[in-house]
Amino acid sequence: MKYSFLVNFFVLLITILQPVKALAQEIEDPHKWTPEDVIHTAFLRNAVFSPDGSMVVWAKSRALKEKDKFISNLYLTRLNKMEDGMPFTVRLTNQDENDYSPIFSKDNNHIYFLSSREKGKKLWKLSIYGGEAIAVHEFKNGISNLQWKNENILLFVSKEGETLREETLKKKKDDVKVVEDSLHWKPSRIFGFDLKNKTIERITTNTKPLNNYKVSNNGKWLVYAMQMSPHFSADAQPDPTYFLKNLATNEVIQILSELKFPSSNFQFNNIDSGFYFVSSFSSDPEWNGAGIQELYYYNLAERKEQKVNLEWEKGIGRGYWMLGNDVLVSLANKATFKNVIYKRTKAGWEKEAVSFNDSNEHCTPIATSKKGNKIVYGYSTASSLPLYFTADRKGNQLKNISEFIKLNTNLSQKKITKSEVITWNGYQDEEVTGILYYPENYIAGKKYPLILSIHGGPSGVDTDEWSERWSTYPNILSQKGAFVLKPNYHGSSNHGLKYVESIKKNYYIPEMEDILKGLQMLETKGMIDMDRLGTTGWSNGAIISTMLTVKYPNLFKFAAAGAGDVNWTSDFGTCRFGVSFDQSYFGGAPWDDVNGTFYNENYIIKSPLFELDKVITPTIIFHGSEDRAVPRDQGWEYYRALQQIGKAPVRFLWFPGQPHGLQKISHQLRKMKEEMAWIDTYLFDNPKKENEAFKKDSPLAILLKKQEVKTANGLYGIPINNTLIPETVLIKKDSISLGRFEVTNAQFKAYRDTHGFKIGQDNYPVLLKFEEAKAYTAWLSKITGDKYRLPTPEEAKKLHEKALKVGKKENTLSYWAGYDITLDEVPILREKLIELTNELVMEVGRFSSIKIENAAVYDLGGNVAEYCTNGSSYGFSAYDFVDSVHKKPARSAYNGLRVVLEKKN
Repeated sequence: MKYSFLVNFFVLLITILQPVKALAQEIEDPHKWTPEDVIHTAFLRNAVFSPDGSMVVWAKSRALKEKDKFISNLYLTRLNKMEDGMPFTVRLTNQDENDYSPIFSKDNNHIYFLSSREKGKKLWKLSIYGGEAIAVHEFKNGISNLQWKNENILLFVSKEGETLREETLKKKKDDVKVVEDSLHWKPSRIFGFDLKNKTIERITTNTKPLNNYKVSNNGKWLVYAMQMSPHFSADAQPDPTYFLKNLATNEVIQILSELKFPSSNFQFNNIDSGFYFVSSFSSDPEWNGAGIQELYYYNLAERKEQKVNLEWEKGIGRGYWMLGNDVLVSLANKATFKNVIYKRTKAGWEKEAVSFNDSNEHCTPIATSKKGNKIVYGYSTASSLPLYFTADRKGNQLKNISEFIKLNTNLSQKKITKSEVITWNGYQDEEVTGILYYPENYIAGKKYPLILSIHGGPSGVDTDEWSERWSTYPNILSQKGAFVLKPNYHGSSNHGLKYVESIKKNYYIPEMEDILKGLQMLETKGMIDMDRLGTTGWSNGAIISTMLTVKYPNLFKFAAAGAGDVNWTSDFGTCRFGVSFDQSYFGGAPWDDVNGTFYNENYIIKSPLFELDKVITPTIIFHGSEDRAVPRDQGWEYYRALQQIGKAPVRFLWFPGQPHGLQKISHQLRKMKEEMAWIDTYLFDNPKKENEAFKKDSPLAILLKKQEVKTANGLYGIPINNTLIPETVLIKKDSISLGRFEVTNAQFKAYRDTHGFKIGQDNYPVLLKFEEAKAYTAWLSKITGDKYRLPTPEEAKKLHEKALKVGKKENTLSYWAGYDITLDEVPILREKLIELTNELVMEVGRFSSIKIENAAVYDLGGNVAEYCTNGSSYGFSAYDFVDSVHKKPARSAYNGLRVVLEKKN
């Protein structure tokens, strides 16, 4: 619906006729990023093409504040139907639950999916033509990883039912956690569900948990992995074993036994002659240390795997997508990715560049159709929000490119800072890349503060793509006036095998040298002030930040370390992958004889804990209580050391029930806001001066806010040439301003000197007739040279409809009654009001303001009714009844006015 008034509510802009001191405190710039903007940014996830390639089902996550969690809802896009220049999209699910893993039926008519609704153990079904989701079947032992065997049988992963032993322990309410018990290690298996008969068939009989699986398009072949150790992710020993099953004959053979690293992401080609998969490669196969990703093809006829020659030493970046018998691969390309097609030939594969509308390095494939002739992909840079497109593929060319869906239109007016990929020479004079975000309103030649935002991993990577999230939010920091640098230090992925392995047995040294040389390069260019630096990071980013404050105590004004280690001796046993990680980077176990010391001294030398007495940097620490990647006690050790040493201010926040990555909305926001306050205090020397006993919406707050908009003699309004006129605030961009308050007795007396009122009621609303209201606005226009008027009926109606939600809580009959009265009680209550003529009307602004395009406007929900241009009045006086149904009084006996100011052309 469109209105001639109050349009574009998302344009949060306010301008006052004359400067008023209070406005700076009550206005938030709508162009500025807030933590809430970051948290509520939407992304397209889990897109799946229909078998005929005409539709795409996908998920959009959203933050659900009421339940303090993120959920995803399903959407359906029809590629063969256009609306407003884009494929037609409908929302399929709208529940406050998480709907996920959508999959089309073989005939394209239905979508099956899983959901957290009803304990998450049911299979759900939707018609592509609309209607409510139907529960197909309940799986008491759980259900995950849906794949079709044929048009009737849906494969899924689940566990077996409870054993007698488990039932006995459950009856005893025995909640003891057995850390290791190989005799009772319960496997997960693949089952088949027959949609017609509602029967379940066991497909695999593996004796250990399933790791991952894929079924061929024709339903004949099944490849799956079996995890061989309950602590595989911790000790990397032994690797999973892989099996190929012929579903027609039930023959099972072990495959891929020659590969030294774990394999994953199995995908059959469209003719089912073989499947592709990804395998790692590094120099330390014993511990599966960080390396590069390589692509393989398994030939079903030859029962043999073959490495695909990528002709690219940095390996795979994002992954790969099937294009019929060929593959589209996202190659690692330092701070970007490079998309390439590998065409299957008799001799092997031919490499072809693919055109993404001249934006190859900033495009990410999301989904491809079964035939490989259609694609959905995303585009973004570090300085542009994600956009999503669909296209037809012909060879290595993309045709008929159109925008797939518009997301985040509410963020379109936000200022996005400039960013660029920068390079410099770091450790051993090798090239280092990073993403540099510029301060808002950057002026060349001026030196600015710089904040490091260090990624985790350490084999993570920061690329030139949109990455605002709770753990790193460069746009918020840049609008505070600082550079933000995301360095891809040695040990980062996407830069090749030598680069990612360079920190093994050499932890901290290359990384810190890279970062310091990056800072020095920016200082040499005259861009940053080395006396105003800070460092932030999560996981390995926190680990590096901490060691930087140890080795360079005077370099940083603050440190914000989230979920970082300080003691590698305790990490080895308590981190869920400590055995693999620590031995890879430190050259063995803590007790191993290294360099004749009879123990691995790296666990001591590399632990900041034993040098934290050097730290003088104000440090804020974050940790989740259930973190098993960097166990929570690492945070306690870090905090206790700094707190006992007493050289540096320290604050420790512990998030109950949270794993390595914070999952609750409230926790993500708390982390961001605490971190920002720490940065304001110690980098910008602007500590938050907030009275912790002061409630923002309390009567005291209302009184203080009103006091700030009074004139020197305590009257509301603006003095012009010694004449008091109403203050107005802009509520329709470049067009209309509205009176902040109703016109007061003192303001009306400036027009009519004979106007009388009780002593002390200068700031009360004037009560008058319609002709007097018109005459007053005409007088205002004459003395100011501007055009003042009353609101039109349409404008007044929309204003007071907005106020209706709080109308009962403002100055109306319900306020004086002390409860929400009903219509039948009005006549009885008014018997008590006979002798209170005018006594119920209050001074303007007694209640909280209502935000209209972020402008604070008072008394729209009560006090006096207000005239509009046709002589009628809208709103409610203190003597009027209002409830959710009763939207307009018959005719109020207590009428005032609120002015509208039209901007000159």
